[in-house]
Amino acid sequence: MCGVVGIAGKSPVNQMLFDALTMLQHRGQDAAGIVTCHEGRLFLRKDNGMVRDVFHTRHMRALQGNYGIGHVRYPTAGSASSAEAQPFYVNSPYGITLAHNGNLTNAEEIHDDLFKTDLRHMNTDSDSEVLLNVFAHELQKRGKLAPAPEDIFHVVSRVHERCKGAYGVVAMITGQGLVGFRDPNGIRPLIYGSRLTETGEMEYIIASESVAITALGFKVERDIAPGEAIFINADGEMFTQQCAENPQYRPCIFEYVYFARPDAIIDGISVYKARLKMGEKLAHKILSEWGEEHDIDVVIPIPDTSRTSALELANTLGVKFREGFMKNRYIGRTFIMPGQQQRKKSVRQKLNPVELEFKDKNVLLVDDSIVRGTTCNEIIQMARDAGAKKVFFASAAPMVKYPNVYGIDMPAKKELIASERSVEEIREIIEADRLIFQDLEDLKAAIRTSKVPDLQEFDCSVFDGVYVAGGIDAAYLDELEQKRNDTAKKSKDGYIDVNIDAASVDLTGVTEQ
Repeated sequence: MCGVVGIAGKSPVNQMLFDALTMLQHRGQDAAGIVTCHEGRLFLRKDNGMVRDVFHTRHMRALQGNYGIGHVRYPTAGSASSAEAQPFYVNSPYGITLAHNGNLTNAEEIHDDLFKTDLRHMNTDSDSEVLLNVFAHELQKRGKLAPAPEDIFHVVSRVHERCKGAYGVVAMITGQGLVGFRDPNGIRPLIYGSRLTETGEMEYIIASESVAITALGFKVERDIAPGEAIFINADGEMFTQQCAENPQYRPCIFEYVYFARPDAIIDGISVYKARLKMGEKLAHKILSEWGEEHDIDVVIPIPDTSRTSALELANTLGVKFREGFMKNRYIGRTFIMPGQQQRKKSVRQKLNPVELEFKDKNVLLVDDSIVRGTTCNEIIQMARDAGAKKVFFASAAPMVKYPNVYGIDMPAKKELIASERSVEEIREIIEADRLIFQDLEDLKAAIRTSKVPDLQEFDCSVFDGVYVAGGIDAAYLDELEQKRNDTAKKSKDGYIDVNIDAASVDLTGVTEQ
């Protein structure tokens, strides 16, 4: 999962890109990058770290130009080297930079084709660089000195034909314009907005979430449809076209559960309202299975993403809602950390209990989901240590049974606590007095709305094992498991990458500042 943004402006966009990336920081904290274009020259800054750490005043001053794209990275494929920070660049044709949110499931196959047939070289293991080279190769085949909108749309249609998986993409073609497009299933979100300058000229923005658009004073126009592309040329003229033969509306349901900010609107659906409904649905299931005498004294969310669901759950049950854990916001997401000990230590550093909310009470802890179960076990023990009589646990999402292949670094199947276990077996492992999960159909119902009648189905692969883009079999998942298990991650962390470091690279036509 990553965050992308592209701006076609009438004035320098460096500060706007920085501000947009800070609004998307929750989508990736491992690396950040911005590239801008001025008078045919590209200015690039990218490195590992948070947005505020990667960009200093000297970097911002050097990012000249009215067009640019940005990226925040949360690695799922390739390595954690700064060489894989985005945006990526290729010099032919024109000079193209690209930022990608998602994951290609046939990246290795395309990589071989690009090398053996298209005669293209790639410097990293990133699927995003593969996608960039597919786009660049197909554009080069058009052989135009200046590509017209129909050329861009043809190229995107070829990307759809060659690339399988999930992708929300922004790309900048030097001197030609800005492109944004989305995979034919709409698995990864992409939305665009516009605003009039004081001189009456139109500026455009494309981003992963609406919050990056509204925070900059742009008006949200609409979501880019699955398979659709948008092109803003060098003169600021905007063109759109559907580029997929059989597009389907099946966005990732985990965006609504966990990744998106609660104030975001994705595919016309309020994430906040969806999470309220998740809490309401889960409360009704508790009443159905545990009865009116559920014995819950207080509902406490595990910050931050479960807060909205927990609040509505408490309201529906008619019990107190309290903030029982204070969060240290400088600790990363624990389910992608390799090693049980590291995850346990991180949980203790991230959350600190408010003892008076636990002492001598029967507590219902609410989390957005349960992945490995490591954090659940540790948090439940923290609640007991703080004086709770009984600790119940509720997940606003169903049981996570399958790995994600579309850009969320959920671990290998054998590391998922629910992959081969019943609810009772999980309850015993995490040592809760009671445990309950959301039903998948209730989760879907919580997100669906009559305002968006076309959106009825979702990618629910982590819950039901149905991979909507196809092409996923047991062999693929086995190979994925070898790359994503704890042992592989530790080995990758200790690996000395011989690729050129992104902090010092000086590419042809690109100045690294």
